[in-house]
Amino acid sequence: MITTKGLTKVYRSRGREVTALDGVDLHVREGEVYGVIGQSGAGKSSLIRCVNLLERPTSGTVTVAGQDLTALAGRGSRAGKELREARSRIGMVFQHFNLLSSRTVQDNIELPLEILGKSGKERSAKALELLDLVGLADKAKSYPAQLSGGQKQRVGIARALAGDPKVLLSDEATSALDPETTRSILQLLRDLNRQLGLTVLLITHEMDVVKTVCDSAALMEHGRIVESGTVGELLATPGSQLASALFPVGGEAGGPDRTVIDVTFHGESTTQPVISQLSRTYNVDISILGAAMDTVAGKQVGRMRIELPGGYDENVVPIGFLREQGLQVDVQGAPTPVQLKEGVAK
Repeated sequence: MITTKGLTKVYRSRGREVTALDGVDLHVREGEVYGVIGQSGAGKSSLIRCVNLLERPTSGTVTVAGQDLTALAGRGSRAGKELREARSRIGMVFQHFNLLSSRTVQDNIELPLEILGKSGKERSAKALELLDLVGLADKAKSYPAQLSGGQKQRVGIARALAGDPKVLLSDEATSALDPETTRSILQLLRDLNRQLGLTVLLITHEMDVVKTVCDSAALMEHGRIVESGTVGELLATPGSQLASALFPVGGEAGGPDRTVIDVTFHGESTTQPVISQLSRTYNVDISILGAAMDTVAGKQVGRMRIELPGGYDENVVPIGFLREQGLQVDVQGAPTPVQLKEGVAK
């Protein structure tokens, strides 16, 4: 549904160049909620603004619903009209709501429909329908100043849906909200994703957002995507930065002759007594250094850091047992294949 290839954005000011996006390749599948996470300055906002061409990319392509938007940019009046039409099918939710204080809630939602040339009757009917959809049917005649932050964001979401978009972009939509309101807005986005078949691309710096609502995710650093995939794939990827950030587990080895292992549990394995089975089967004393469990994309997921007595070579069989149970096992400080090969050669 959304694809970028080689996307680059360079800002030039007073003889200086700042590269915000550096060859970004991104693919968001139809009907999924996709999160892009990263620290401030990673390039997230530039990416989402290039997706709907609020910012013109320096190079690369942006394709939405099979249409190359970058091919339409700056190519004459006809292409400009096609670009405006394409943009109307992409909804945008902003961090700071961007509501007009002089307009009622209903009038704010009707604004994009006015731009599209819809009649007053059509605008009114659509706005009231959307207010009901976001749970604000009784706020049509209220003004933004009379609403809470969460209610303002619901109005912003309703306005973004006015043009019946196929894609909804969320630019840090929950970062200005308290935790409880954040959860309600994320649940609303997930409900809209399912009810309307919306493809949702959101950017955030909060891991809880990815954990709560996303099907897939990408990590951005210095204008590049350094890791991406479905949340399940990421959790099953050895050494994944995103997996470690989603489920941080601490704990250091109790001594030099110890093996520390991070174990990731998925689905049914979260309820199985695998660690106790390991202890009984191999008569090994296991220390639990840290653990975390939560629901990700509607599925139970957990991580645990355990310590086994003895070095890596002495624990190859117990580690194999864990992997045979379908668990993701990351051995901290384990020798790489190259190191193992060199050891054999010596």
